[in-house]
Amino acid sequence: MVCGDMAEERIYREVQDYYSKELKKTEDLKTNACLTVTKPLPAFVRDALQCVHEEVSAKYYGCGLVVPECLEDCWILDLGSGSGRDCYMLSQLVGENGHITGVDMTEGQVEVAKKHINYHMNKFGYKKPNVNFIHGYMEKLDEAGLKVESYDLVISNCVINLSPDKRAVLHEAYQMLKTGGEMYFSDVYASCDLPEDIRKHRVLWGECLAGALWWKDLYKIAKEVGFQTPRLVTASRITLANKELESVVGNCQFVSATFRLFKIPKDSTAQQCKVIYKGGITGHEKELEFDVNYKFKQGEVVDVDEETANILQNSRFSTKFLIHPIEKTQPTLEGCHLGKQEQKLGDPFRFVEQMETKVTTKTPSGCCGSKGCC
Repeated sequence: MVCGDMAEERIYREVQDYYSKELKKTEDLKTNACLTVTKPLPAFVRDALQCVHEEVSAKYYGCGLVVPECLEDCWILDLGSGSGRDCYMLSQLVGENGHITGVDMTEGQVEVAKKHINYHMNKFGYKKPNVNFIHGYMEKLDEAGLKVESYDLVISNCVINLSPDKRAVLHEAYQMLKTGGEMYFSDVYASCDLPEDIRKHRVLWGECLAGALWWKDLYKIAKEVGFQTPRLVTASRITLANKELESVVGNCQFVSATFRLFKIPKDSTAQQCKVIYKGGITGHEKELEFDVNYKFKQGEVVDVDEETANILQNSRFSTKFLIHPIEKTQPTLEGCHLGKQEQKLGDPFRFVEQMETKVTTKTPSGCCGSKGCC
């Protein structure tokens, strides 16, 4: 396994050099892969971002903002925290009793993040820091000094694709989570298992594409390490906007997608349930978009499948819902029940295609169409 270790060290070194030497600011990126925006930001998130120091924001290279719901007092671990932008944004949302730990393997990025701790704590009016930053590897969180089952949430923003061992990352994340915890992360995914010529392309590695996981492998790895089935939250297509790199990737397609994975007790029993969202989650008081399959409006009764009910009952969302098991003889509400697991949408490329079709369908035809006289 010496050759494998050497290959991993080469990848680590090249990524560190890319993010510490070649990229000095966001504008230095050669593709738009790490700049994909999936949906408009809510006002409370925009306000939190405006409080982040300008140097921290300037060195941000994420592919999608990672803002889970229901964050008050949560302890969060950010894998690949970089300059700390997401950490400082989230530190406002968890409050002074919550905590954010950022881990990154690029020492220069960690130093930028550490340098501004006092600035942000003073700006937020906190008596003591609720953030800390660690120089370490997300594949080896125990070696970084982190304790297992210490976090309510593990997040990551366009970083797992840079790891040569995705399974190790998900395994470590699972270990760090408390029972009922969640891994909520945005990353780049490929439409196929990428060929070697793409895998070895240095710029495509640094730009988050060459290391992209085939989206089907995410489901396989998640199950192997103990997570529930991945839940797709949102996705958007990546266009390289770089002719030279487009010729290298050929027919391979990429998306930026956000998934959520839950660590649910292995001995918990699953049963179809009727649930009612009670509301009250900051920024989602009237409606909670849990994933691409489930949207909960305050006060409405929704039938959910066994796995979704299990997640809601055993996670931090349990206090936000009224949950009642469905008797086997009782019919489900018409139009609410999604049926078997395989009928739920989980393919990010299919989701993107559906969204693009909706946009095309809404385009008016005739005189005022795209080629009309208007």
